[in-house]
Amino acid sequence: MDVTRAIWTWLKLLGGAGILALVLWRFGTGAFLDGLRVLDTGALVAALGIGAATTVLTAWRWCVVARALGMRLSLKDATADYYQALFLNAALPGGILGDVDRAVRHGRDSGDLGRGVRAVVLERIAGQVVLLVVGAAVLVSVPSPVLTLMKGNAARVAAVSVGVALAGVLIVAGLRRLRRGRSRTAGAARTGMAEIRVGLLSRRNGPAVLLASAAALAGHLAMFMVAARAAGSTASLLELAPMLLLALLAMGLPVNVGGWGPREGIMAWAFGAAGLSAAQGLTIAVAYGILAFVAAAPGAVILVLRLVARRREQPMAAPALPALTAAPVTLPVVPAPAMAPLPVIVPLPADRGRRVPVRVGARPAYSGGVAA
Repeated sequence: MDVTRAIWTWLKLLGGAGILALVLWRFGTGAFLDGLRVLDTGALVAALGIGAATTVLTAWRWCVVARALGMRLSLKDATADYYQALFLNAALPGGILGDVDRAVRHGRDSGDLGRGVRAVVLERIAGQVVLLVVGAAVLVSVPSPVLTLMKGNAARVAAVSVGVALAGVLIVAGLRRLRRGRSRTAGAARTGMAEIRVGLLSRRNGPAVLLASAAALAGHLAMFMVAARAAGSTASLLELAPMLLLALLAMGLPVNVGGWGPREGIMAWAFGAAGLSAAQGLTIAVAYGILAFVAAAPGAVILVLRLVARRREQPMAAPALPALTAAPVTLPVVPAPAMAPLPVIVPLPADRGRRVPVRVGARPAYSGGVAA
């Protein structure tokens, strides 16, 4: 399992890097550098403002879903965690490591890791569903290269649409049938469907989630328009909307490097197919990537402040005492005190019942051959 996960991770990174390398080979470094040159102070300030608005909106959406699942989450903490997640998503490969971090952090702080992860997953799914619905509606109704391509392949598009619809129906039917069992998987299916119904589809939480998702999507489109104007595009929002939404959909693909790769390729193709400059489309995509990174920059400040606070909270280790080496001490040799000789009892043959103590070294006195 770990080997498969590692292989999939490397394939995603290599896929995103391959797309970037292909675009770089096709258009050179000029379009990439232009994406950096066209940005001025006004564009950066606008990115910070739009980023703040979209971050608060998505953090509010997260709060709504988490509270619906019975978890505590304040808007202040959610906004700080979301900023940090956006920065990690933009700075690290894969584009989802920040979301994983905030899901695990909130789950551990709340004492329910699984529910914390599911809250983040549902919140992200809500945003992607709104993007898919709005993107599909715009792509099939507003003139664009995508609509032209779809009209030229109407039969294939219809077949794919029917297949997707049937797959959705089968998935829903399978989940409903699965949740009737008593296995662990059935229990997980029941829990998941109940949380989707309460967190996303209920009358109390559904409108708030929909409103926050739609407003956040409008913020992303506004950021793209700032990049387009900075790159010199004079096209209206209606003309650019299909291509911008297509780029946002491409950013959701797992094959990217910090969000880079599919977005640049799609924008270059879409602008070229629309009769516009493909290099300008690439420049807009690069400028958007830089603006998105600037909008997520407050997350870096939050990350540093949290690391410093965590280090201060850790108990300071006591300094190691130097080893004490005792100097050799010579003790004086004191001779043992002389002991008095012990008395020796010598029995006399004349009187066996009487014992006369005789000291060793002393001469006994005799009187008539009998010891006195």
